[in-house]
Amino acid sequence: MFSRILGQERAKRFLKQAMSRKKIPHAYLFTGISGVGKTRTAMALTMALNCRKPVDYEGCGQCLPCRQMANGNFPDFLLLRPEGESIRIDQIRELNRRFGFAPVSGGYRVCVIYQAETMTLQAANSFLKTLEEPPSGNILILNAAEPLDLLPTIVSRCQKVPFQPLSFQEMADWLVNKKELGKESAMALASISGGSLGLALKMCDGGFLDKRKEWLLRLMRLTDISKEKALDVAFECAEEDRKKALGIPQSGEPGLRDMLFVWGSWYRDLLVLKVGGAEELLINQDFSDKLKKTTKSFKIDNLIDSLFTIEKSQRDLNRMRNPKLVMEHMAMNLNSLGRSV
Repeated sequence: MFSRILGQERAKRFLKQAMSRKKIPHAYLFTGISGVGKTRTAMALTMALNCRKPVDYEGCGQCLPCRQMANGNFPDFLLLRPEGESIRIDQIRELNRRFGFAPVSGGYRVCVIYQAETMTLQAANSFLKTLEEPPSGNILILNAAEPLDLLPTIVSRCQKVPFQPLSFQEMADWLVNKKELGKESAMALASISGGSLGLALKMCDGGFLDKRKEWLLRLMRLTDISKEKALDVAFECAEEDRKKALGIPQSGEPGLRDMLFVWGSWYRDLLVLKVGGAEELLINQDFSDKLKKTTKSFKIDNLIDSLFTIEKSQRDLNRMRNPKLVMEHMAMNLNSLGRSV
Protein backbone atom coordinates (compact mmCIF):
# COMPACT_ATOMS: atom_id res chain seq x y z
CA MET A 1 0.00 0.00 0.00
CA PHE A 2 1.20 3.51 -0.84
CA SER A 3 0.56 4.69 2.74
CA ARG A 4 3.10 2.21 4.09
CA ILE A 5 5.96 3.42 1.86
CA LEU A 6 8.39 5.78 3.57
CA GLY A 7 8.76 9.09 1.75
CA GLN A 8 8.50 9.36 -2.06
CA GLU A 9 5.38 11.56 -1.80
CA ARG A 10 5.92 13.07 -5.23
CA ALA A 11 6.16 9.67 -6.96
CA LYS A 12 3.10 8.33 -5.12
CA ARG A 13 1.08 11.45 -5.96
CA PHE A 14 2.07 11.20 -9.63
CA LEU A 15 0.93 7.56 -9.86
CA LYS A 16 -2.37 8.28 -8.12
CA GLN A 17 -3.04 11.15 -10.52
CA ALA A 18 -2.51 8.82 -13.47
CA MET A 19 -5.05 6.40 -12.00
CA SER A 20 -7.53 9.20 -11.37
CA ARG A 21 -7.32 10.25 -15.03
CA LYS A 22 -7.64 6.60 -16.08
CA LYS A 23 -4.57 7.07 -18.28
CA ILE A 24 -2.13 4.40 -17.12
CA PRO A 25 1.00 4.26 -19.31
CA HIS A 26 1.99 0.82 -20.56
CA ALA A 27 5.56 1.32 -19.32
CA TYR A 28 7.16 3.19 -16.42
CA LEU A 29 10.81 3.81 -15.64
CA PHE A 30 11.43 4.10 -11.89
CA THR A 31 14.88 5.62 -11.30
CA GLY A 32 16.91 6.17 -8.15
CA ILE A 33 19.40 4.47 -5.86
CA SER A 34 18.66 1.01 -4.49
CA GLY A 35 16.64 0.71 -1.31
CA VAL A 36 14.41 3.80 -1.58
CA GLY A 37 11.10 2.04 -2.32
CA LYS A 38 10.92 1.57 -6.09
CA THR A 39 9.86 -2.07 -5.99
CA ARG A 40 7.50 -1.55 -3.05
CA THR A 41 5.87 1.31 -4.95
CA ALA A 42 5.40 -0.97 -7.97
CA MET A 43 3.71 -3.48 -5.67
CA ALA A 44 1.47 -0.77 -4.19
CA LEU A 45 0.51 0.32 -7.71
CA THR A 46 -0.35 -3.28 -8.63
CA MET A 47 -2.51 -3.58 -5.52
CA ALA A 48 -4.33 -0.31 -6.22
CA LEU A 49 -5.01 -1.18 -9.88
CA ASN A 50 -6.42 -4.61 -9.05
CA CYS A 51 -8.19 -3.81 -5.78
CA ARG A 52 -11.93 -4.49 -5.81
CA LYS A 53 -12.74 -1.70 -3.35
CA PRO A 54 -9.99 0.94 -3.66
CA VAL A 55 -10.11 4.00 -1.41
CA ASP A 56 -8.47 7.19 -2.71
CA TYR A 57 -6.61 5.09 -5.31
CA GLU A 58 -5.15 2.93 -2.57
CA GLY A 59 -5.58 -0.82 -2.18
CA CYS A 60 -8.06 -1.73 0.55
CA GLY A 61 -5.86 -4.52 1.88
CA GLN A 62 -8.87 -6.77 2.48
CA CYS A 63 -10.08 -8.08 -0.89
CA LEU A 64 -8.62 -11.21 -2.52
CA PRO A 65 -6.18 -9.43 -4.91
CA CYS A 66 -4.91 -7.22 -2.06
CA ARG A 67 -4.41 -10.20 0.23
CA GLN A 68 -2.65 -12.10 -2.54
CA MET A 69 -0.31 -9.15 -3.15
CA ALA A 70 0.41 -8.86 0.57
CA ASN A 71 1.21 -12.58 0.74
CA GLY A 72 3.37 -12.54 -2.40
CA ASN A 73 1.18 -14.85 -4.49
CA PHE A 74 -0.82 -12.54 -6.74
CA PRO A 75 -0.72 -14.30 -10.15
CA ASP A 76 -0.50 -11.09 -12.18
CA PHE A 77 2.53 -9.58 -10.47
CA LEU A 78 5.83 -10.63 -12.07
CA LEU A 79 9.32 -9.73 -10.86
CA LEU A 80 12.10 -10.29 -13.36
CA ARG A 81 15.60 -10.33 -11.84
CA PRO A 82 19.05 -10.79 -13.40
CA GLU A 83 20.25 -14.35 -13.77
CA GLY A 84 23.77 -14.00 -12.49
CA GLU A 85 24.99 -10.59 -13.60
CA SER A 86 22.57 -10.01 -16.50
CA ILE A 87 18.98 -10.18 -17.65
CA ARG A 88 19.19 -12.50 -20.64
CA ILE A 89 17.23 -12.75 -23.86
CA ASP A 90 15.66 -16.06 -22.79
CA GLN A 91 14.08 -14.27 -19.83
CA ILE A 92 12.59 -11.61 -22.11
CA ARG A 93 11.29 -14.27 -24.48
CA GLU A 94 9.57 -16.03 -21.59
CA LEU A 95 8.08 -12.70 -20.52
CA ASN A 96 6.73 -12.15 -24.03
CA ARG A 97 5.22 -15.62 -23.94
CA ARG A 98 3.44 -14.79 -20.68
CA PHE A 99 2.17 -11.57 -22.20
CA GLY A 100 0.50 -13.59 -24.96
CA PHE A 101 -2.16 -14.62 -22.40
CA ALA A 102 -4.71 -12.37 -20.75
CA PRO A 103 -4.14 -11.47 -17.06
CA VAL A 104 -5.42 -14.23 -14.80
CA SER A 105 -7.26 -11.90 -12.44
CA GLY A 106 -9.04 -10.02 -15.18
CA GLY A 107 -7.40 -6.77 -14.15
CA TYR A 108 -3.86 -5.54 -14.80
CA ARG A 109 -0.74 -7.67 -15.02
CA VAL A 110 2.32 -5.77 -13.79
CA CYS A 111 5.87 -6.88 -14.50
CA VAL A 112 8.80 -5.26 -12.68
CA ILE A 113 12.17 -5.47 -14.43
CA TYR A 114 14.56 -5.28 -11.50
CA GLN A 115 17.99 -3.78 -12.33
CA ALA A 116 16.83 -3.18 -15.88
CA GLU A 117 20.23 -1.72 -16.75
CA THR A 118 21.69 -5.24 -16.61
CA MET A 119 19.83 -6.37 -19.75
CA THR A 120 22.18 -7.70 -22.38
CA LEU A 121 22.07 -5.95 -25.75
CA GLN A 122 20.11 -8.88 -27.22
CA ALA A 123 17.66 -8.81 -24.33
CA ALA A 124 17.26 -5.03 -24.59
CA ASN A 125 16.53 -5.21 -28.33
CA SER A 126 13.97 -7.96 -27.78
CA PHE A 127 12.40 -5.98 -24.94
CA LEU A 128 12.19 -2.93 -27.18
CA LYS A 129 9.82 -4.81 -29.48
CA THR A 130 7.56 -5.46 -26.51
CA LEU A 131 7.54 -1.75 -25.67
CA GLU A 132 6.68 -0.83 -29.27
CA GLU A 133 3.66 -3.15 -29.34
CA PRO A 134 2.49 -3.42 -25.72
CA PRO A 135 -0.16 -6.08 -25.12
CA SER A 136 -3.38 -4.79 -23.59
CA GLY A 137 -3.79 -5.17 -19.82
CA ASN A 138 -0.05 -5.33 -19.12
CA ILE A 139 2.13 -2.72 -17.45
CA LEU A 140 5.92 -2.82 -17.49
CA ILE A 141 7.92 -1.13 -14.73
CA LEU A 142 11.67 -0.84 -15.23
CA ASN A 143 13.73 -0.25 -12.10
CA ALA A 144 17.13 1.35 -12.72
CA ALA A 145 19.52 3.57 -10.84
CA GLU A 146 20.20 5.86 -13.78
CA PRO A 147 18.38 6.32 -17.14
CA LEU A 148 21.71 6.74 -18.95
CA ASP A 149 22.44 3.07 -18.27
CA LEU A 150 19.57 2.04 -20.58
CA LEU A 151 19.15 2.26 -24.35
CA PRO A 152 17.75 5.71 -25.25
CA THR A 153 15.07 4.02 -27.36
CA ILE A 154 13.83 2.17 -24.25
CA VAL A 155 13.89 5.27 -22.05
CA SER A 156 11.94 7.30 -24.62
CA ARG A 157 9.07 4.79 -24.53
CA CYS A 158 8.64 4.85 -20.75
CA GLN A 159 7.02 7.31 -18.37
CA LYS A 160 9.86 8.35 -16.06
CA VAL A 161 9.23 8.49 -12.31
CA PRO A 162 12.26 9.62 -10.27
CA PHE A 163 12.74 8.40 -6.69
CA GLN A 164 14.79 10.51 -4.29
CA PRO A 165 17.13 9.36 -1.50
CA LEU A 166 15.21 9.39 1.77
CA SER A 167 15.84 12.22 4.19
CA PHE A 168 18.15 11.65 7.13
CA GLN A 169 15.50 12.52 9.71
CA GLU A 170 12.66 10.40 8.33
CA MET A 171 14.99 7.40 8.10
CA ALA A 172 16.30 7.88 11.64
CA ASP A 173 12.77 8.28 13.03
CA TRP A 174 11.59 5.16 11.17
CA LEU A 175 14.50 3.07 12.50
CA VAL A 176 13.76 4.22 16.06
CA ASN A 177 10.01 3.57 15.81
CA LYS A 178 9.93 0.44 13.65
CA LYS A 179 13.23 -1.29 14.45
CA GLU A 180 13.43 -0.03 18.06
CA LEU A 181 17.00 1.16 17.62
CA GLY A 182 18.58 3.66 19.95
CA LYS A 183 18.64 7.22 18.67
CA GLU A 184 22.42 7.32 18.13
CA SER A 185 22.48 3.99 16.30
CA ALA A 186 19.56 5.04 14.10
CA MET A 187 21.26 8.33 13.26
CA ALA A 188 24.49 6.54 12.36
CA LEU A 189 22.74 4.10 10.02
CA ALA A 190 20.67 6.88 8.45
CA SER A 191 23.83 8.88 7.72
CA ILE A 192 25.99 6.05 6.43
CA SER A 193 23.33 4.51 4.20
CA GLY A 194 23.10 7.64 2.05
CA GLY A 195 19.30 7.79 1.96
CA SER A 196 18.75 4.07 1.24
CA LEU A 197 16.45 2.45 3.78
CA GLY A 198 17.12 -0.94 2.22
CA LEU A 199 20.85 -0.57 2.84
CA ALA A 200 20.24 0.69 6.39
CA LEU A 201 18.15 -2.40 7.16
CA LYS A 202 20.75 -4.69 5.63
CA MET A 203 23.47 -3.13 7.75
CA CYS A 204 21.29 -3.30 10.85
CA ASP A 205 20.54 -7.00 10.39
CA GLY A 206 24.15 -7.75 9.44
CA GLY A 207 25.64 -6.45 12.70
CA PHE A 208 27.19 -3.48 10.91
CA LEU A 209 27.36 -1.14 13.92
CA ASP A 210 29.46 -3.56 15.98
CA LYS A 211 31.76 -4.22 13.03
CA ARG A 212 32.05 -0.50 12.33
CA LYS A 213 33.19 0.15 15.91
CA GLU A 214 35.87 -2.51 15.53
CA TRP A 215 37.09 -0.95 12.25
CA LEU A 216 37.21 2.57 13.72
CA LEU A 217 39.14 1.41 16.78
CA ARG A 218 41.62 -0.24 14.43
CA LEU A 219 42.00 3.01 12.47
CA MET A 220 42.50 5.08 15.61
CA ARG A 221 45.21 2.65 16.73
CA LEU A 222 46.90 2.87 13.34
CA THR A 223 47.82 6.54 13.68
CA ASP A 224 49.42 6.14 17.14
CA ILE A 225 51.74 3.17 16.66
CA SER A 226 55.15 2.48 15.14
CA LYS A 227 55.62 1.64 11.47
CA GLU A 228 56.39 -1.94 12.38
CA LYS A 229 53.10 -2.34 14.23
CA ALA A 230 51.31 -0.52 11.40
CA LEU A 231 52.32 -3.42 9.15
CA ASP A 232 50.58 -5.81 11.55
CA VAL A 233 47.41 -3.74 11.20
CA ALA A 234 47.80 -3.92 7.43
CA PHE A 235 47.84 -7.72 7.56
CA GLU A 236 44.73 -7.65 9.79
CA CYS A 237 43.02 -5.50 7.18
CA ALA A 238 43.97 -7.82 4.34
CA GLU A 239 42.11 -10.62 6.09
CA GLU A 240 38.88 -8.67 5.62
CA ASP A 241 38.76 -9.74 1.97
CA ARG A 242 37.97 -13.26 3.15
CA LYS A 243 34.93 -12.15 5.10
CA LYS A 244 31.45 -11.45 3.88
CA ALA A 245 30.83 -7.84 2.84
CA LEU A 246 27.84 -6.01 4.29
CA GLY A 247 26.98 -4.31 1.01
CA ILE A 248 28.13 -0.70 1.21
CA PRO A 249 28.67 0.47 -2.38
CA GLN A 250 31.50 2.34 -4.04
CA SER A 251 34.54 0.59 -2.67
CA GLY A 252 36.68 -2.37 -3.56
CA GLU A 253 37.29 -5.98 -2.62
CA PRO A 254 34.54 -7.94 -0.82
CA GLY A 255 35.20 -7.65 2.91
CA LEU A 256 37.54 -4.71 2.54
CA ARG A 257 35.08 -2.41 0.78
CA ASP A 258 32.95 -1.88 3.87
CA MET A 259 35.96 -1.15 6.07
CA LEU A 260 37.44 1.34 3.61
CA PHE A 261 34.09 3.10 3.29
CA VAL A 262 33.95 3.49 7.08
CA TRP A 263 37.54 4.72 7.24
CA GLY A 264 36.83 7.27 4.52
CA SER A 265 33.76 8.50 6.42
CA TRP A 266 35.96 9.01 9.50
CA TYR A 267 38.46 11.25 7.72
CA ARG A 268 35.61 13.06 6.00
CA ASP A 269 34.07 13.83 9.43
CA LEU A 270 37.42 15.01 10.80
CA LEU A 271 37.74 17.36 7.83
CA VAL A 272 34.21 18.70 8.36
CA LEU A 273 35.04 19.58 11.96
CA LYS A 274 38.49 20.95 11.06
CA VAL A 275 36.97 23.54 8.70
CA GLY A 276 34.29 24.52 11.23
CA GLY A 277 31.39 22.49 9.86
CA ALA A 278 28.29 21.80 11.94
CA GLU A 279 28.12 18.63 14.00
CA GLU A 280 24.84 17.74 12.22
CA LEU A 281 26.86 17.17 9.03
CA LEU A 282 28.83 14.30 10.57
CA ILE A 283 28.26 10.76 9.33
CA ASN A 284 29.57 9.16 12.51
CA GLN A 285 27.58 11.31 14.90
CA ASP A 286 27.69 8.72 17.66
CA PHE A 287 31.49 9.22 17.75
CA SER A 288 31.28 13.03 17.81
CA ASP A 289 33.22 13.44 21.07
CA LYS A 290 36.09 11.30 19.83
CA LEU A 291 36.07 13.09 16.48
CA LYS A 292 36.32 16.51 18.15
CA LYS A 293 39.28 15.34 20.21
CA THR A 294 41.04 13.67 17.27
CA THR A 295 40.67 16.55 14.82
CA LYS A 296 42.97 18.69 16.97
CA SER A 297 45.82 16.31 16.12
CA PHE A 298 45.55 16.76 12.35
CA LYS A 299 46.38 19.42 9.80
CA ILE A 300 43.85 20.00 7.01
CA ASP A 301 46.37 18.91 4.36
CA ASN A 302 46.98 15.64 6.21
CA LEU A 303 43.27 14.89 6.37
CA ILE A 304 42.89 15.54 2.64
CA ASP A 305 45.90 13.33 1.88
CA SER A 306 44.45 10.60 4.10
CA LEU A 307 41.20 10.68 2.13
CA PHE A 308 43.13 10.47 -1.14
CA THR A 309 45.08 7.51 0.24
CA ILE A 310 41.87 5.60 0.99
CA GLU A 311 40.34 6.46 -2.38
CA LYS A 312 43.48 5.20 -4.14
CA SER A 313 43.32 1.95 -2.18
CA GLN A 314 39.69 1.50 -3.25
CA ARG A 315 40.64 2.01 -6.89
CA ASP A 316 43.57 -0.40 -6.61
CA LEU A 317 41.34 -3.08 -5.13
CA ASN A 318 38.82 -2.56 -7.95
CA ARG A 319 41.66 -3.30 -10.36
CA MET A 320 42.21 -6.63 -8.60
CA ARG A 321 45.54 -5.60 -7.11
CA ASN A 322 47.05 -7.75 -4.34
CA PRO A 323 44.98 -6.90 -1.21
CA LYS A 324 47.91 -7.40 1.18
CA LEU A 325 50.14 -5.08 -0.81
CA VAL A 326 47.40 -2.45 -1.12
CA MET A 327 46.71 -2.57 2.61
CA GLU A 328 50.40 -2.35 3.42
CA HIS A 329 50.85 0.82 1.38
CA MET A 330 47.68 2.36 2.78
CA ALA A 331 48.48 1.55 6.41
CA MET A 332 51.99 2.96 6.14
CA ASN A 333 50.74 6.16 4.51
CA LEU A 334 47.95 6.70 7.07
CA ASN A 335 50.39 6.00 9.88
CA SER A 336 52.79 8.67 8.57
CA LEU A 337 50.03 11.23 7.94
CA GLY A 338 48.62 10.71 11.44
CA ARG A 339 51.94 11.38 13.11
CA SER A 340 53.27 14.27 11.00
CA VAL A 341 51.49 17.15 12.75
